[in-house]
Amino acid sequence: MTSSEVARAVEQAHQQEWANVLATTARVAADLDLAEDCVQDAYAKALVHWSEQGIPRRPGAWLTTVATRRALEHRRRAEVSQRKLPLLLPEPVESSDGFPDDRLRLVFTCCHPALAQEARVALTLRLVCGLSSAEIAKAFLVKESAMQARITRAKQKISQSRIPYRIPRIADLPERIDAVLDVIHLVYSAGHTAKFGDELIRHDLTRRGLDLARMVHLLLPDSSEATALLGLLVLTHARESARVSGDALVLLPEQDRSLWDKALIAEGLALVTTSLQHPSRVGRFALMAAVAAVHSEARTWAETDWPEILGLYDLLLARWPSPVVSLNRAVALSYTDGPAAALAVLDSLSDEPALATYPYYASTRADLLRQTGQPAAAAAAYEEALAFTDNTTEAAFLTARLDELRS
Repeated sequence: MTSSEVARAVEQAHQQEWANVLATTARVAADLDLAEDCVQDAYAKALVHWSEQGIPRRPGAWLTTVATRRALEHRRRAEVSQRKLPLLLPEPVESSDGFPDDRLRLVFTCCHPALAQEARVALTLRLVCGLSSAEIAKAFLVKESAMQARITRAKQKISQSRIPYRIPRIADLPERIDAVLDVIHLVYSAGHTAKFGDELIRHDLTRRGLDLARMVHLLLPDSSEATALLGLLVLTHARESARVSGDALVLLPEQDRSLWDKALIAEGLALVTTSLQHPSRVGRFALMAAVAAVHSEARTWAETDWPEILGLYDLLLARWPSPVVSLNRAVALSYTDGPAAALAVLDSLSDEPALATYPYYASTRADLLRQTGQPAAAAAAYEEALAFTDNTTEAAFLTARLDELRS
């Protein structure tokens, strides 16, 4: 067994097994820091042991055994059980049938409502996805020391607030699932259009977000919103290869739809259909996924069913009021009632604080002003969008639009 073969096997086990190994070890260790140390040690030992003894048939089981044994030894030596065991051991819940996986306990712990949103994201990427502090810091363009401090504070909050390492009671599941799905959607969105840098797409983050969505859907198959979120991300991911041509951004109307992943679209449409089977349980992710489904089913841009999309945004706005949803609805309105009607809606949103520095508000307004024959105002709006855009690819697209307008 060559060292490169072993290294590839360990890397593959890290990508596929990390969450399960850490989750099981955390239950045994009753301490997140100790669990992390034990799991990292297990992966280090795998590099040596697998080179000598060969790669085991079930790498995840081997890693879990090594990590949990070390955790048990450490607990016995340090008497961790007397000091910290009540903090993280799962508490009795109302009928935990259907929630047997330790990974789910880990996800709910990382996404506990008592933690700030940025802490939930950092902890989920660190503990569930296995990214290093350096990788997470790079993803969100902060210093590694700052990210490490954020993760440490989040762990301390779990300890000091006595956040239990368990799946919530059945009555608490809807609220807690929302927190989990919010984090997954945020992770994927951060990669789908990177806020900073030269690349439009952060493929590492979109992959992590999609993996998390698949895992939660697998563990909570009866959650219509978990199903819907996976459907939304799968349909969005299916169009990824068509979003950039060379270094240039390609908007949906100009995308080559032959580049869309047909297998992913079929999978996503099936998931969306499943999530919509119970109208009383349809939530915001189901409605967002339904919008993505309408786009995915259209063979060409001209065949897009804009009245249906507008109706879906009306439902979404009623169930989840948001300035960004209002902005997206205005875009749909521009294709049903014309750009002037959409521009009037955007003008009514001009005082929304959430849109004050939102580049897509300014760029959408610029497009509508251009369509209604107001080139000077459109140019000013494009310049405003540029001022709020830090992604090089998006900035190049806006600059090209501005140059076209001026010429």
